[in-house]
Amino acid sequence: MMRSFTLKYGSEEVNFSIPEEQLLYEITGGEYPPVPNIPQAVKSALAKPVDSPPLSEIVKPGETVAIAVSDITRGWQQMMLVLPEVLTTLNEAGVPDENITIIIAVGGHRKNTEQEFIQLCGQEICRRVKVVNHDAWDFENMVYYGKTGRGTEVYINKIAAQADRLILTGGIIYHYMAGFGGGRKSIIPGISSIKTIRQNHLWGLGLEEGAGSNPNAASRKTKGNDLHEDMMEVAGFVQPDFIINMVPTPDGEFAGIFAGNWISAWQEGCKLVDQLYGVEIDQQADIVIASAGGFPKDINLYQTGKTMDNAYYAVKQNGVVIVLSECADIAEPQEFSRWFLFADKLSMEKALREQFGIPGWVALKEAECSEYATYILVTKADNAEFVGKTGMMPAASMEEALRLAREKCGTDKPTYTVMPQGANTLPILKQVQKK
Repeated sequence: MMRSFTLKYGSEEVNFSIPEEQLLYEITGGEYPPVPNIPQAVKSALAKPVDSPPLSEIVKPGETVAIAVSDITRGWQQMMLVLPEVLTTLNEAGVPDENITIIIAVGGHRKNTEQEFIQLCGQEICRRVKVVNHDAWDFENMVYYGKTGRGTEVYINKIAAQADRLILTGGIIYHYMAGFGGGRKSIIPGISSIKTIRQNHLWGLGLEEGAGSNPNAASRKTKGNDLHEDMMEVAGFVQPDFIINMVPTPDGEFAGIFAGNWISAWQEGCKLVDQLYGVEIDQQADIVIASAGGFPKDINLYQTGKTMDNAYYAVKQNGVVIVLSECADIAEPQEFSRWFLFADKLSMEKALREQFGIPGWVALKEAECSEYATYILVTKADNAEFVGKTGMMPAASMEEALRLAREKCGTDKPTYTVMPQGANTLPILKQVQKK
C-alpha cells in the first residue's frame, strides 16, 4: 500500500508516494490551537507581560523609541499583525509616531527594499513611522559598549543605542547555531556591526583548525553553547526595554505571543518551541524527505541550510536526504555563494577562521551535511550548475529525486522519514537528546 504526501515547494506544492510499510516517521510539529484574535492577544501581552511592567508604563511621554523588526527572510513572523497594537500603546502613552523608528534588523543579510518594508510592517505602519535598514558595515553609525568576557567587541546601531527605549520583535524557532531564534538575536546579529557579528560567530567553529563546526553550537542547545552565551552578554550590554516574540504553529499561524522581559519572556517562548517542534525518534532512516516549508523559507540555499541540518539528525550516516527547496534566489546572498568556490571543506574552514562570515558558516555546515549523507536538492532546473558546486545533487522533479535516492541509499528496501516542516522540526534521537 502506498502513502501519499503533499509538501510545500516555493508558492506551490509537490505530490509523491512511498510504500507505507517502509515509512518510519512523518515528523510534524505538535498540534496546538492557534491564537484566535491576534490583535487582542498582542494587546493582552503588552498589558500583562512576563517579568516586566506593561509597555504603557515603561515608556514616558515624548520619549524616542526604536523597534527592531526581522528582515524579509523572517517574513513568516508576520509582524504587520503585531506592530499596530504596539504603536497604539506607544501613542496612548504619549509617544508620537514621529518619535518612533523601526529598524529592519538585517544583521549580515542584504538590505531590504521599500516594498519589503511594506511586506514586513504593513503599508499603514510604513506611512506612519520611519523605517530604516540596519547597515552592519556602517561603522560611523555604531555605538561601542565594550568587550564581552569572550572578547567580542560590541558595536550596536546608533539609532537603537541612542533611543530612550528599545523594543525587540521577532519569532522563535530552533536555530542551528544559536540553539533558538528570537530574543537576543534581534541584537546580535540583528543590529550589531559586522565586526561584532564575526567575532561572536567564530564560536560556531571548533577550537582547533580542521575541527569544522562547533558541535555545541547546535539546534536546541543553549547551556554550554559559547556562541549563545556570548550573544546573551552582548544583548546584556544593550539591555532592551521590552520584547515581543511570537511562536508559529506548524501551519504558520500564531501559537503564542510572549512579551515582557527580554530574557524570561523569550525563555517562555522557547519552552513552547520545544513542545511544538522537538520530535523524539527511536531510529534514523535510509531516506529522509524534507520540505523547507515553501516561500520564504526556501527563497535561497542559504535559508535552506536549516532544513538540511534538521534532516541530518533523522538520516543514517551514508543515507540519503531529499530536500525540496525552490531557491528562486539560490545564490543570494553573494557572501554565501562565494564560499563554494573553495576547493574543499578545510580550505573553506581556514578562510572562515581568518574572516568569519555567517554565510560562510552556513556553507560549511551544508558541506558537512553532504559528507555525512547524500543530499539531493529538488529545485528549479536552472539551479543545477550551482547545486553541483555545493556537494549536493540537483533534481528537477520529485520523481527524479526518488529514483536517485533509491540508487544511492544502499538497500533495496529503504526506510523513509518525511519532514513536511523541515525548517522548524527537530528530530531528537532518544539516546542522545541533550540540552
